[in-house]
Amino acid sequence: MGKISDLEPKKVFEFFEKLCSIPHGSFNIDKISDYLVGFASERGLKVIQDEAKNVIIFKEATPGYEKEEPVILQGHMDMVAVKKPDCDIDLEKDGLRVTHDDNYVFAEGTSLGGDDGIAVAYCLAVLDSDDIPHPALEVVITVNEEVGMDGAKALDCSPLKARRMINIDSESEDAFCVSCAGGARIDCRIPVIWSHNKGVPYMIVVGGLVGGHSGEEINKEHGNSNVIMGRLLYKLVKTCEISLCKLEGGLADNAIPRETVANVLIKSSDIEKMEEIVAAFGEEIRNELGDKDPDVTVTCGIISGDMEYERSVGRESLRTALSYMNIMPNGVISYSAEFKGLPETSLNMGILKLEDCLCPEFSVRSSVGSAKDNLLTRLSAITEASGGSVTVRGEYPGWQYRKESPLRDKMVRIYKEVFGHDVKVEVIHAGLECGVISSKIDDFDCVSIGPNMLNIHTTEEHLDIASTKRMWEFLCAVLKEKG
Repeated sequence: MGKISDLEPKKVFEFFEKLCSIPHGSFNIDKISDYLVGFASERGLKVIQDEAKNVIIFKEATPGYEKEEPVILQGHMDMVAVKKPDCDIDLEKDGLRVTHDDNYVFAEGTSLGGDDGIAVAYCLAVLDSDDIPHPALEVVITVNEEVGMDGAKALDCSPLKARRMINIDSESEDAFCVSCAGGARIDCRIPVIWSHNKGVPYMIVVGGLVGGHSGEEINKEHGNSNVIMGRLLYKLVKTCEISLCKLEGGLADNAIPRETVANVLIKSSDIEKMEEIVAAFGEEIRNELGDKDPDVTVTCGIISGDMEYERSVGRESLRTALSYMNIMPNGVISYSAEFKGLPETSLNMGILKLEDCLCPEFSVRSSVGSAKDNLLTRLSAITEASGGSVTVRGEYPGWQYRKESPLRDKMVRIYKEVFGHDVKVEVIHAGLECGVISSKIDDFDCVSIGPNMLNIHTTEEHLDIASTKRMWEFLCAVLKEKG
């Protein structure tokens, strides 16, 4: 354990530590954006901060590299900011408690934001250096990537002269990403009827799930706590006199939810039946998920305090809403015919809330534009048939595979020279800003790289220290080589 600024590469980890001290969850990016502007200004570098708070920093070529093609280095400044239930950090105001062991950097009680703070740290370390040879650099750091790539969409690319870009938003050092899926968010609203209902207050919890990124890990078929809770409540409402007071699950629509909590009122004579159903369902889910989610738990327990006349959603209205939840698809819808094992189209019910209505929120992805549109239409049709409404937001295009890519060829060759073995060249089901930016720049050639990271978007996020050093050395080697 110790300060991460003592790790190598020292400059990279010093900047990463600084970034972690500044709150920078999505939509909370003003301070970190201003820090980047201040960084550039202190070093006399040209900088642009647009109205969205995107930042572009320019650095002239080092001597001898003036005639080389300029290169864009790109990442995003926001992180998926989540914490454990017992963590006392205010992610809107406080920095992270970052530490490390022999192998990994991680944050105590929260996500780390290695996605994509390590990209920003790499970029700052290059910009701060006076001994790394490189062509003219255009460093593009965008905002709110994690909630729909808002920054990339708002980005004015006209100041950019480069047509080659190294995106640093991948999480595996042994693979380059050269194409990605497009996607969208869809917020569904199902009306419910609130009334005053009697009963004994109980809390039901689905938890202990692995979770993960809804693009990178959707094909692992980890359990979705929101979907599981919908199944359980539907079983209960068919056989018990029950009403629903509260329902909360998931932290981000692009993260597979790990825990969902429901507060219900149950008729006293149905308590034993409910407890039996919950216990049996827990065994059913553990058997169903097996090694994919070995620690899943399904529990219920009485809530202390008087909630006997709590305003809640009564049984009949609840039955209708839960029927809707059990009709909605979730997970991988289809796989790619071209790339074996790669999801082509998927969706994730990342957030589930009970407000004035039932509010499930989905992340939809597809590498085929028409398939994405069809899935959005399907969700809209199911929701509207159930008397609800939908809002589609945060649509972004996919990044098409480029058959001829001089940048990819160069980086593949240098990778083998540096590491002694070939790198995998992959397309991914997650979304990257490369798709949005490539739609704005003609003849755009791009590769996405990054060091090894585990469990991004969760409180178990870990950044591989040795991999961070190796990929830093690789990035410097790419910038150094002419041609």
